[in-house]
Amino acid sequence: MKQYLDLVRTILDTGSWQENRTGIRTISMPGAMMRFDLQEGFPAVTTKKLAFKSAIGEMIGFLRASRSAADFRALGCKVWDANANENSAWLANPYREGTDDLGDVYGVQWRKWPGYKVIEASAGARLADAAERGYRIVTQFEEEGVQKVLLYKAIDQLRQCLDTIMSNPGDRRILFHGWNPALLDQIALPACHLLYQFLPNAARREISLCLYIRSNDVGLGTPFNLVEGAALLSLVGRLTGYTPRWFTYFIGDAHIYENQLDMLQRQLEREPYESPRLAIADRVPAYADTGVYAPQWLELVEPADFSLIGYRHHEPLTAPMAV
Repeated sequence: MKQYLDLVRTILDTGSWQENRTGIRTISMPGAMMRFDLQEGFPAVTTKKLAFKSAIGEMIGFLRASRSAADFRALGCKVWDANANENSAWLANPYREGTDDLGDVYGVQWRKWPGYKVIEASAGARLADAAERGYRIVTQFEEEGVQKVLLYKAIDQLRQCLDTIMSNPGDRRILFHGWNPALLDQIALPACHLLYQFLPNAARREISLCLYIRSNDVGLGTPFNLVEGAALLSLVGRLTGYTPRWFTYFIGDAHIYENQLDMLQRQLEREPYESPRLAIADRVPAYADTGVYAPQWLELVEPADFSLIGYRHHEPLTAPMAV
């Protein structure tokens, strides 16, 4: 994980102090990138103990479209507790539905994106096409003297990605995202890691992933997001018959919080160990072995299905999370 330490050094050397919504200053740098070959190892931070199970629990909560901190806790991840129950702006938000509620964060958009169409009531072919695509009529109304129909369906963006990998791997539009402008005022935290693009190589039977993160807490968030992105790529590759290869990680605003400087300075003094390997349990079907496409395992995987082999790390370090 030398790339991670290099990023920390670059932010400290070239970044500038910025104020932000949390009230804790950051040293921030615009634009950063890391690129990992998953055939050479899993991008796990080794200069401190990685909260691997917590990160995997969060990813699985996203796959299940969870919107409650209680769901994430049940999966071994407590990082959403403060955003759900200690964020004063969210506590005062009229859309919050009580203790542990987060709104339609991340996975809800991944798996149940609210899709709407407005079609003129007289446009029979368009209405038929929408119905064929799974849209249902919600209501009819009149606009500027024209009768119109409102239709809706929940769009499973991630499942669509897997289906396209199977049917048309050369497609350059195999992506999903979590930035829904209509809902930004109704969620505890707008998506930070917001755009995922899968890039299959059918000739080599390899699959890669580009992840764009608008804003990244490099001290705590980056190690978490690296685990989730690489594990998701590995899971998708397993379910579609592709070997995970390149994981490219883009950051818009890369920043270090002032109260995390001591933790990161200590990491910079440590020599990173060799990267571990990710193992996915045999019970999760591998398309390359079975020839059976089983995308339902996006919801069926459990935290125990993921483990690191050969993970050697330095002693744990902690720092507070800014909310």
